[in-house]
Amino acid sequence: MHILLVEDDPKLGPLIQYKLSQDYHTVEWVADAELAMEYLQQTHYDLYILDWMMPKKSGLMLCEEIRARNDRTPILMLTARDSIDDRVAGLTIGADDYLVKPFAFEELFARIHALARRIPVALHQEQSCEYAGIRLDRQTHEVWRDERLLNLTKKEFQLLEFFLRHPEKVLTREQIINYVWGLDAMITPNAVDAAIKLLRKKVDDGFTQKLIHNVRGVGYRLYEAEEHERV
Repeated sequence: MHILLVEDDPKLGPLIQYKLSQDYHTVEWVADAELAMEYLQQTHYDLYILDWMMPKKSGLMLCEEIRARNDRTPILMLTARDSIDDRVAGLTIGADDYLVKPFAFEELFARIHALARRIPVALHQEQSCEYAGIRLDRQTHEVWRDERLLNLTKKEFQLLEFFLRHPEKVLTREQIINYVWGLDAMITPNAVDAAIKLLRKKVDDGFTQKLIHNVRGVGYRLYEAEEHERV
Protein backbone atom coordinates (compact mmCIF):
# COMPACT_ATOMS: atom_id res chain seq x y z
CA MET A 1 0.00 0.00 0.00
CA HIS A 2 1.01 3.61 -0.52
CA ILE A 3 0.70 5.19 2.93
CA LEU A 4 0.88 8.75 4.25
CA LEU A 5 2.08 8.69 7.86
CA VAL A 6 1.52 11.84 9.94
CA GLU A 7 3.44 11.55 13.22
CA ASP A 8 5.23 14.38 15.01
CA ASP A 9 7.45 12.16 17.20
CA PRO A 10 10.92 12.37 15.55
CA LYS A 11 11.82 8.86 16.74
CA LEU A 12 8.53 7.04 16.29
CA GLY A 13 7.77 8.47 12.84
CA PRO A 14 10.91 7.12 11.13
CA LEU A 15 10.59 3.83 13.03
CA ILE A 16 7.04 3.25 11.80
CA GLN A 17 8.11 4.24 8.29
CA TYR A 18 10.97 1.72 8.39
CA LYS A 19 8.87 -1.10 9.85
CA LEU A 20 6.12 -0.62 7.28
CA SER A 21 8.64 -0.53 4.43
CA GLN A 22 9.88 -3.91 5.67
CA ASP A 23 6.29 -5.12 5.31
CA TYR A 24 6.43 -4.05 1.63
CA HIS A 25 4.50 -0.79 1.98
CA THR A 26 5.57 2.52 0.47
CA VAL A 27 5.42 5.16 3.20
CA GLU A 28 5.82 8.93 3.15
CA TRP A 29 6.30 10.39 6.62
CA VAL A 30 5.51 14.00 7.55
CA ALA A 31 5.62 15.56 11.02
CA ASP A 32 2.69 18.00 10.93
CA ALA A 33 -0.85 18.31 9.63
CA GLU A 34 -0.25 21.32 7.38
CA LEU A 35 2.45 19.53 5.41
CA ALA A 36 0.26 16.43 5.30
CA MET A 37 -2.48 18.41 3.53
CA GLU A 38 0.03 19.52 0.90
CA TYR A 39 1.07 15.91 0.28
CA LEU A 40 -2.42 14.44 0.02
CA GLN A 41 -3.50 17.19 -2.38
CA GLN A 42 -0.71 16.18 -4.76
CA THR A 43 -0.65 12.38 -4.47
CA HIS A 44 -3.08 9.48 -4.22
CA TYR A 45 -2.64 7.30 -1.13
CA ASP A 46 -4.19 3.99 -0.14
CA LEU A 47 -4.16 4.76 3.60
CA TYR A 48 -3.60 7.64 6.03
CA ILE A 49 -2.09 6.95 9.46
CA LEU A 50 -2.64 9.97 11.70
CA ASP A 51 -1.26 10.70 15.15
CA TRP A 52 -3.99 12.23 17.31
CA MET A 53 -1.85 14.51 19.49
CA MET A 54 0.10 16.97 17.35
CA PRO A 55 0.92 20.66 17.93
CA LYS A 56 -1.02 23.37 16.05
CA LYS A 57 -3.45 20.97 14.40
CA SER A 58 -4.42 17.59 15.82
CA GLY A 59 -4.86 14.38 13.91
CA LEU A 60 -8.56 14.57 14.72
CA MET A 61 -8.81 17.98 13.04
CA LEU A 62 -6.84 16.68 10.06
CA CYS A 63 -9.18 13.69 9.81
CA GLU A 64 -12.16 16.06 9.75
CA GLU A 65 -10.56 18.16 6.98
CA ILE A 66 -9.84 15.07 4.91
CA ARG A 67 -13.45 13.90 5.13
CA ALA A 68 -14.68 17.42 4.34
CA ARG A 69 -12.84 17.09 0.99
CA ASN A 70 -14.94 13.99 0.31
CA ASP A 71 -11.77 11.90 0.49
CA ARG A 72 -12.82 8.36 1.48
CA THR A 73 -9.29 6.97 1.84
CA PRO A 74 -9.13 4.75 4.98
CA ILE A 75 -7.78 6.49 8.10
CA LEU A 76 -6.06 4.78 11.03
CA MET A 77 -5.65 6.93 14.14
CA LEU A 78 -2.70 6.48 16.52
CA THR A 79 -3.09 7.88 20.02
CA ALA A 80 -2.37 7.49 23.70
CA ARG A 81 -6.03 8.34 24.39
CA ASP A 82 -7.87 5.13 25.18
CA SER A 83 -11.18 6.23 26.68
CA ILE A 84 -14.42 5.17 25.05
CA ASP A 85 -15.37 8.82 24.48
CA ASP A 86 -12.13 9.47 22.60
CA ARG A 87 -12.60 6.41 20.41
CA VAL A 88 -16.17 7.40 19.63
CA ALA A 89 -15.05 10.95 18.77
CA GLY A 90 -12.43 9.68 16.31
CA LEU A 91 -14.78 7.22 14.64
CA THR A 92 -17.57 9.80 14.46
CA ILE A 93 -15.29 12.33 12.73
CA GLY A 94 -14.46 9.76 10.07
CA ALA A 95 -11.59 7.52 11.20
CA ASP A 96 -11.89 3.88 10.17
CA ASP A 97 -9.81 2.34 12.94
CA TYR A 98 -8.00 3.26 16.14
CA LEU A 99 -4.74 1.98 17.65
CA VAL A 100 -3.64 2.92 21.18
CA LYS A 101 0.01 3.70 21.92
CA PRO A 102 2.19 1.91 22.80
CA PHE A 103 1.38 -0.82 20.31
CA ALA A 104 3.00 -3.94 18.88
CA PHE A 105 3.94 -3.63 15.23
CA GLU A 106 2.31 -6.98 14.55
CA GLU A 107 -1.02 -5.41 15.55
CA LEU A 108 -0.34 -2.36 13.37
CA PHE A 109 0.37 -4.65 10.39
CA ALA A 110 -2.82 -6.64 11.06
CA ARG A 111 -4.98 -3.52 11.24
CA ILE A 112 -3.47 -2.15 8.02
CA HIS A 113 -4.12 -5.43 6.22
CA ALA A 114 -7.70 -5.45 7.54
CA LEU A 115 -8.25 -1.90 6.26
CA ALA A 116 -6.78 -2.89 2.89
CA ARG A 117 -9.50 -5.51 2.51
CA ARG A 118 -12.16 -2.80 2.90
CA ILE A 119 -10.81 -0.60 0.11
CA PRO A 120 -13.21 -0.58 -2.86
CA VAL A 121 -12.11 -2.49 -5.93
CA ALA A 122 -11.91 0.77 -7.89
CA LEU A 123 -9.05 1.95 -5.67
CA HIS A 124 -7.15 -1.30 -6.13
CA GLN A 125 -7.28 -0.76 -9.86
CA GLU A 126 -4.87 2.18 -9.47
CA GLN A 127 -1.94 -0.21 -9.44
CA SER A 128 -0.16 1.24 -12.45
CA CYS A 129 1.47 4.55 -13.33
CA GLU A 130 2.10 5.76 -16.87
CA TYR A 131 3.88 8.70 -18.42
CA ALA A 132 5.60 9.31 -21.75
CA GLY A 133 5.77 5.65 -22.70
CA ILE A 134 6.79 4.41 -19.25
CA ARG A 135 4.41 1.92 -17.62
CA LEU A 136 4.96 0.84 -14.02
CA ASP A 137 2.90 -1.96 -12.48
CA ARG A 138 2.92 -1.97 -8.68
CA GLN A 139 1.49 -5.50 -8.46
CA THR A 140 3.93 -7.28 -10.75
CA HIS A 141 6.82 -4.84 -10.13
CA GLU A 142 7.38 -4.66 -13.87
CA VAL A 143 8.40 -1.48 -15.65
CA TRP A 144 8.26 -0.98 -19.41
CA ARG A 145 9.39 1.86 -21.62
CA ASP A 146 7.60 1.40 -24.89
CA GLU A 147 8.29 -2.28 -25.68
CA ARG A 148 11.41 -2.60 -23.53
CA LEU A 149 11.21 -4.27 -20.12
CA LEU A 150 13.42 -2.41 -17.64
CA ASN A 151 15.32 -4.46 -15.07
CA LEU A 152 15.19 -2.24 -11.97
CA THR A 153 16.32 -2.82 -8.41
CA LYS A 154 13.87 -2.24 -5.55
CA LYS A 155 15.26 1.27 -4.90
CA GLU A 156 15.22 2.14 -8.59
CA PHE A 157 11.61 0.98 -8.78
CA GLN A 158 10.71 3.23 -5.83
CA LEU A 159 12.58 6.17 -7.35
CA LEU A 160 10.81 5.82 -10.67
CA GLU A 161 7.43 5.35 -8.97
CA PHE A 162 7.98 8.62 -7.09
CA PHE A 163 8.77 10.43 -10.35
CA LEU A 164 5.72 8.89 -12.04
CA ARG A 165 3.48 10.00 -9.19
CA HIS A 166 4.69 13.58 -9.72
CA PRO A 167 5.31 13.90 -13.47
CA GLU A 168 6.73 17.22 -14.67
CA LYS A 169 7.24 18.44 -11.08
CA VAL A 170 10.67 19.24 -9.66
CA LEU A 171 11.47 16.90 -6.76
CA THR A 172 14.13 17.94 -4.28
CA ARG A 173 16.77 15.55 -3.01
CA GLU A 174 15.20 15.77 0.46
CA GLN A 175 11.79 14.71 -0.91
CA ILE A 176 13.41 11.82 -2.75
CA ILE A 177 15.31 10.67 0.35
CA ASN A 178 12.11 10.83 2.43
CA TYR A 179 10.13 8.72 -0.06
CA VAL A 180 12.74 6.08 -0.89
CA TRP A 181 14.97 5.81 2.18
CA GLY A 182 13.25 7.77 4.98
CA LEU A 183 14.44 11.05 6.45
CA ASP A 184 16.37 9.30 9.24
CA ALA A 185 18.47 7.33 6.76
CA MET A 186 22.15 8.17 6.49
CA ILE A 187 21.87 9.05 2.80
CA THR A 188 23.86 11.92 1.33
CA PRO A 189 22.79 14.05 -1.66
CA ASN A 190 25.70 12.49 -3.58
CA ALA A 191 24.24 9.03 -2.95
CA VAL A 192 20.89 10.22 -4.35
CA ASP A 193 22.65 11.58 -7.43
CA ALA A 194 24.43 8.25 -7.91
CA ALA A 195 21.19 6.27 -7.59
CA ILE A 196 19.42 8.50 -10.11
CA LYS A 197 22.35 8.28 -12.50
CA LEU A 198 21.93 4.48 -12.55
CA LEU A 199 18.16 4.84 -12.99
CA ARG A 200 18.60 7.32 -15.87
CA LYS A 201 20.90 4.88 -17.61
CA LYS A 202 18.25 2.18 -17.53
CA VAL A 203 15.33 4.48 -18.42
CA ASP A 204 16.91 6.77 -21.02
CA ASP A 205 19.81 4.94 -22.68
CA GLY A 206 18.95 4.04 -26.26
CA PHE A 207 16.06 6.53 -26.47
CA THR A 208 16.23 9.86 -28.26
CA GLN A 209 13.77 11.45 -25.83
CA LYS A 210 15.38 11.70 -22.39
CA LEU A 211 12.91 11.78 -19.51
CA ILE A 212 14.82 12.20 -16.23
CA HIS A 213 16.41 15.64 -15.96
CA ASN A 214 18.65 17.37 -13.46
CA VAL A 215 17.37 20.73 -12.21
CA ARG A 216 20.59 22.38 -11.09
CA GLY A 217 20.72 23.31 -7.44
CA VAL A 218 17.27 21.87 -6.73
CA GLY A 219 16.75 18.22 -7.66
CA TYR A 220 15.27 16.20 -10.52
CA ARG A 221 12.27 16.19 -12.82
CA LEU A 222 10.55 13.61 -15.01
CA TYR A 223 9.26 15.24 -18.18
CA GLU A 224 9.41 15.24 -21.96
CA ALA A 225 11.80 18.11 -22.59
CA GLU A 226 12.18 20.01 -25.82
CA GLU A 227 15.48 19.48 -27.58
CA HIS A 228 16.95 22.79 -26.39
CA GLU A 229 15.92 22.10 -22.76
CA ARG A 230 17.59 18.72 -22.28
CA VAL A 231 20.17 18.34 -19.53
